[in-house]
Amino acid sequence: MTTYLPERNHYQTISMLGNGFEELMSVRLARHVPSGSYVAVRHINLEGCSHELFSLLQDELHIAKLFHHSNILPYWASFVVDNELWIITPFMAYGGGAGSAKDLISAHFTDGLPEPAIALVLYEVLRALEYVHRMGFVHRSVKASHVLVSADGRVYLTGLRSALSMILDGHRLRAVHTFPRHSVGTLPWLSPELLQQNLEGYDTKSDIYSLGIMACELANAHVPFKDMPTTQMLLEKLNGTVPCLLDTHTIPAEDLNLQNARASHGVEGGAGGGGAAGWPAASSPDQFSHPYNRTFSAPFHNFTEICLQRDPDRRPSATALMNHVFFKQVRKRQCDALPELLRPVAPLTEQQEAATHAHPDNGLDGVVRGLQRMQAAAADDDGDGDWDF
Repeated sequence: MTTYLPERNHYQTISMLGNGFEELMSVRLARHVPSGSYVAVRHINLEGCSHELFSLLQDELHIAKLFHHSNILPYWASFVVDNELWIITPFMAYGGGAGSAKDLISAHFTDGLPEPAIALVLYEVLRALEYVHRMGFVHRSVKASHVLVSADGRVYLTGLRSALSMILDGHRLRAVHTFPRHSVGTLPWLSPELLQQNLEGYDTKSDIYSLGIMACELANAHVPFKDMPTTQMLLEKLNGTVPCLLDTHTIPAEDLNLQNARASHGVEGGAGGGGAAGWPAASSPDQFSHPYNRTFSAPFHNFTEICLQRDPDRRPSATALMNHVFFKQVRKRQCDALPELLRPVAPLTEQQEAATHAHPDNGLDGVVRGLQRMQAAAADDDGDGDWDF
């Protein structure tokens, strides 16, 4: 087993992957010199951190050291170099940038992931959540950008900076009331009871609601409530508005036919001009294919609906959801089936091997160019290139 020591000269920087944490963090692809493997290295400027941000970092590192689970991103090493905190984690080779499910959608699956791939991802995230909840924590930041996919198709949950312990003086609390700090970018995923901030508080069922929002995100390639003003979003959630999977079951046939008719006359789609926010344009009727002219399974619809129940007591636990009929297809597949379901998309390490075989001197350059292309696609999708874990 490879050991990642807290030694600066053991990590050779190759390329910038992204930045975040209020511009105090840069994330870089590096080679671990002793083993030759790729790693991701977070460089965090400690001098620029406020007391509150420094406290967040301390909590994150404490939780990362506490958690040991095959579906939670491991922190292999953390140490201080000059005025920077370096955190060494695995390099996630799918999607580009952070290697997240969000990156996969932004760069490759712009109409949403295929259902079998979604089932595998959600099942692995549920395994991580079951562990987090069993350890007495609420994650509070379940979303596609916090779900990472490795070259061999392993799924990891990250975003530990937002996790909150429900243990006080050795006893597990029935509910907690603390609102997550620096959570503006996470509001669309947060549960109604967490946003409401009343005396009843919230518990681990809040993460189940976020999982339902993420299911819609993975399937629709668009986050429910994302484009709403904050006040309207809060009202919609408190009034029980339930997002859904977009397919032939939830979009009236006349709407699908209307778009086909518009395409046959060369008329472009809605205000969004394409993607999840508007209908895609087509240069001819033969080329037109409505992105939501598809049919998800009844178990997938049911899974999403029960996760998004307004009443948290009506949402199943992570343990119960792992036995949902939606995951019957997962149990029939091998644990390494995800890469095949994501074809023709290949992890960057596989692209590098192909490039190295064809041009031995250019393999690494090909990886860097691939990263840059994927980062550009993700930035165009969001208008924002920041890393969100």
